[in-house]
Amino acid sequence: MASAKQLPPLPNSLKALRHYVDIGKEHEARDPVVAYYCRRYAMDEGMKIDSKSPDARQYLMALMGCLEASKKELKDNESIHSEVVGQAHVENYALRLFLFADNEDRSGRFNKNVVKTYYKASLLFDVLQTFGELSEDIMKQRKYGRWKAAYIHECLKKGETPHAGPLDDDEYSEMGAAGGLPVPPSNLPTQPPSNQIIPPGSHAPPTTPQDPGISHGVMPGPAPQKVPPPVQPTVPTTVQGKQE
Repeated sequence: MASAKQLPPLPNSLKALRHYVDIGKEHEARDPVVAYYCRRYAMDEGMKIDSKSPDARQYLMALMGCLEASKKELKDNESIHSEVVGQAHVENYALRLFLFADNEDRSGRFNKNVVKTYYKASLLFDVLQTFGELSEDIMKQRKYGRWKAAYIHECLKKGETPHAGPLDDDEYSEMGAAGGLPVPPSNLPTQPPSNQIIPPGSHAPPTTPQDPGISHGVMPGPAPQKVPPPVQPTVPTTVQGKQE
């Protein structure tokens, strides 16, 4: 895939794009589809922020070239050429990150990786704006993920034990819910929505911190997918009894 090494340094006027560019770089080999749409989102947002200064124009032109090169390299990947499939791919990936962090949170396993995963999921929910307006559920999950990342980070920094999972009403009031704490998303799915297309290459994060990569704060690569052998249709020669 077209490498981020081809990009010039990110100018100060576009520093708001840094996290999306970093996720794109991180996923170049692991998940090129996620990398492509992170860079595309960065491109779209960069054009809104600053498309006139020389440094910004140079960077955005290089980023555009990187996107075009990626499209050619991934010419056979439906997730790139179909926005419906691409949106499902990114959304499923973001939901799996969110659910992994939420499960670790509810289990009381607090570490920097949970903070990073919550925050990364919220950034990928931002990327979904490439495909249109976010649903109400996604907006709630994005807001909750960002708040949980900040909350757990602050607790770890102070040497305090974070509250596991969503707060109950009394705890929420004590922490200043009136001041704008986000409401936890209701009816969290236990897996990505079944009515969405899950493109080849999508994968879930590990379910335990003992899995490879977790102890170092690095998410694992795609899990191998098993493709069942084709089933040959059979035509019965006789029909016994009444078929129900």
